Amino acid sequence: MEKLQQIYEGKAKKVYATEDPNLVIVSYKDDATAFDGLKKGTISGKGAINNQMSNFLMRKLEGAGVPTHYVEELNERETVVKKVSIVPLEVIIRNISAGSFSKRYGVEEGIPFDEPTIEFSYKNDDLHDPLINSYHAVALHLATWEEIRQIKEYAFQVNQFLKAELLACGVLLVDFKLEFGRLADGTIVLADEISPDTCRFWDAKTREKLDKDRFRRDLGNVEDAYQEMRRRLMGQ
Repeated sequence: MEKLQQIYEGKAKKVYATEDPNLVIVSYKDDATAFDGLKKGTISGKGAINNQMSNFLMRKLEGAGVPTHYVEELNERETVVKKVSIVPLEVIIRNISAGSFSKRYGVEEGIPFDEPTIEFSYKNDDLHDPLINSYHAVALHLATWEEIRQIKEYAFQVNQFLKAELLACGVLLVDFKLEFGRLADGTIVLADEISPDTCRFWDAKTREKLDKDRFRRDLGNVEDAYQEMRRRLMGQ
């Protein structure tokens, strides 16, 4: 499949058109940002790791009954995906208190929840991605009630699958962000990525952070953490 003109560039990826109007090529970058783009840097090899890990997990999720945008991995950084219109909601599932949840509600990090929580953020850079509830999302025509129901169902399904998959590798799935998209016919599918950029991964024994928090919090060994996650998950 041939890469044509670039149609989008985000913080972590570039998207290119192809000869098929229903397919695009996503190219993963090593650029890293945090705190709404205030902190910028580079994590060497991140693009390849995130691409490969996302594809590995999306293939498995497809097998578990969650439809995704994944089509084919072209090389270590580039993947063919179905063209979607992104639903402008970030879907955050939390299993253990951490990050903005701990800050917002004044609780320490590391408290396991009796059951997972879900929250939505309105994907809008100008507004700094504010928290939003289902009623607001429907009022703003960001999604329909049926789409929100479907998104919630898939999100919890993804959580259940990933938690088990990662625990088998000695990793706790603390929390993670998902994005969903609409295909041309309106079908909702899982899009974007599942990687150390979008998830909090802690070593199950030591609780060592194996994700982007190492970059956010200047903990060092960022590249090593990303490589360790790929090794545990994919044996590479």
